[in-house]
Amino acid sequence: MKALNIIVAIALALGCAATSVDARVVRIEVKTRRAFDGGRTFGDAGAFEELQGTVYLEVDPKNPLDAVIVDLDKAPRNARGMVEFSTAFVLVKPVDMSRGNRKIVYGLNNRGNNIEFSFQSFPPVQLVNGAPATQPPNPGDGLIFKLGYVYVDSGWAGDIETANGRLGATLPIALDARGHAIVAPIRVEYQGRGYSLPLKGNRQFRTYATADTDTKHAKLNVRDSVNGRKTLIAPDQWAYGTCPMGKDSLMPSKMEICLFDGFQADKIYELTYPAEGPWVMGLGYAVTRDIGSFLRSAIKDDAGNPNPLADNGVNRITGLYGLGTSSTGMYLRDFIYLGFNEDEAHHKVFDAVRIALPGTHRLFANTEFADPNVYSSQNSHADFLSHSYPPLTYAVTTDPISGIRDGILKRPATDPFVFHVDTANEFWQMNASHNTRNGRGEPVPIPDNVRLYFLASHPHLGATGVGASPTNKAGRCEQIANGRLSYTPVMRALLVALDAWADRGELPPPSQYPGIGGAALGSLKEVAGQFPNIPGVHFPEVLNELVVYDFGRRFTPKGGFLTGDAPRRGTPYATLLPMTDSDGLDKDGIRTVDVAVPIGTNTGWNVVADGPRRGDLCGLGGSYIPFAKSKAERKASGDSRPSIEERYVNHDGFVRAVDAAARKLVSQHFMLAEDAETTVEIARVSKVLQ
Repeated sequence: MKALNIIVAIALALGCAATSVDARVVRIEVKTRRAFDGGRTFGDAGAFEELQGTVYLEVDPKNPLDAVIVDLDKAPRNARGMVEFSTAFVLVKPVDMSRGNRKIVYGLNNRGNNIEFSFQSFPPVQLVNGAPATQPPNPGDGLIFKLGYVYVDSGWAGDIETANGRLGATLPIALDARGHAIVAPIRVEYQGRGYSLPLKGNRQFRTYATADTDTKHAKLNVRDSVNGRKTLIAPDQWAYGTCPMGKDSLMPSKMEICLFDGFQADKIYELTYPAEGPWVMGLGYAVTRDIGSFLRSAIKDDAGNPNPLADNGVNRITGLYGLGTSSTGMYLRDFIYLGFNEDEAHHKVFDAVRIALPGTHRLFANTEFADPNVYSSQNSHADFLSHSYPPLTYAVTTDPISGIRDGILKRPATDPFVFHVDTANEFWQMNASHNTRNGRGEPVPIPDNVRLYFLASHPHLGATGVGASPTNKAGRCEQIANGRLSYTPVMRALLVALDAWADRGELPPPSQYPGIGGAALGSLKEVAGQFPNIPGVHFPEVLNELVVYDFGRRFTPKGGFLTGDAPRRGTPYATLLPMTDSDGLDKDGIRTVDVAVPIGTNTGWNVVADGPRRGDLCGLGGSYIPFAKSKAERKASGDSRPSIEERYVNHDGFVRAVDAAARKLVSQHFMLAEDAETTVEIARVSKVLQ
């Protein structure tokens, strides 16, 4: 019997090995290895090293776990019938792996840019867009590394221009039955200025070339506003090509569009054209899955190259956490929903994820001719696929508007723990209320393995720092723009709490999110009626309304194929907003110190001040509306909000209020004790009431 058990165990092991070769890291090439951050040491973990290189992967298009990938069956195959792809990667690890915590943070890059260091660094480190992978953003105090984590990032999108070290993946092109690149009509929106633009609309991304340069076989229209009437631009008024000085400077190209009269910044242009050569963009999810699986479990690749994290031939990694922010928060929602948190050995990939700032949007990279770089907002791409689309909720529910019954989390064996974090801006622009309320305003269930956290009164990229008084307006926005990244202490504390939950079973702080318990949500009209009357402030009259558009019969919640036509508009949802207090600050959620101890009203919205787009939401930005300094000044202006002096009396009173607010956040596990000390010191050296 003992011998039989051994034979069975060997057979099972061989069976697992056979299934695991269907999709995997075939080869990992480390091209450079150097001391990280000048050889600096980080607490008990010691010195770290930075590795860069390329990972080569392949999948079996016949494997059921990969069947969800759109156009995978149309990708070229090698002699063994496998689909090949590759990506650049950056990995930062302890020089001595035994000194680390044996866990990995996978910080998913946003449009090729490493942004997650900035969200874990306090005081905030200024994010440099397009920071070279060879020079990652400054880790600041290095919390991730002081805690002993390995940090990894890899490209996943096939359309990234990798100049300046931006991380992109090399994905195959889908072919038709004749072996030619697929051609299909696609729709692109432009809002910009100048005479010519890349067909993609943004030079940081690779463009789908036109298959036909005859403009009579395309359609270009223009409108003055999001809901304005579209006017067709005659085919002889534009061309495919670049023309920096107008028509006379036209240089034909299959990758650019030239408008002879020039693009006007306030107008919205929409081009439908026959594009060719779609990347099998859904393979990006397989990149993340298979690199994560390899790093946490493998010893070496097929060629015998060691896993950089294997320690003397043994892989001692015990945990893997995924971090995604904004578009990569949307990416992680898709990643889990589509089943990619199960690797092809049927093991869990991410133990836990922090999904930040997506609202209920998903990315829909798993679509033919995908454009995972755009997102729907009230003022841009309002009826594009980058919108929220059912399932909106983590729990499996029946959406009352579309009738779709589904949920992001529906695989208990491999679903991760989830922290979902939103700001006020995601309620205005990304339909965040549908995380807790359905399209009729009714409560929806929250799974036990999910926590929802709301950063009250913050715009998409943060609000002003403690005691800081910003003075600059953002472009044509009516109000002064908020600063950036003051919610970093919350993100840092949540990383610690996420690890404690996934690794040791310690329950994290309960959800704090509008629509849960007594936290209030209201309609646009209700919130407008509650907002204080502040001189010179126009409360928005619009938000990014959610409707489910009809993208054609070949499109499903998992992705698919678009018709190229503007979609048919469906029934509107009851999209709700956080209620505010007498200062105009959101009532509920996590109040960071700069909201709990305000020197002005911070909001998650701003509006366009003038021009034909007047009254539209001003992008993802927020407003800072300062309080009067004194009671006399407040009364003179007619402002109902108490002045700074009325609130704190003097500078010492302000510092005491900051100290109390910081200590409260520490007690709630939304701030680390060391960050509370830093915050109080920032308040102490501020100019508030000085």
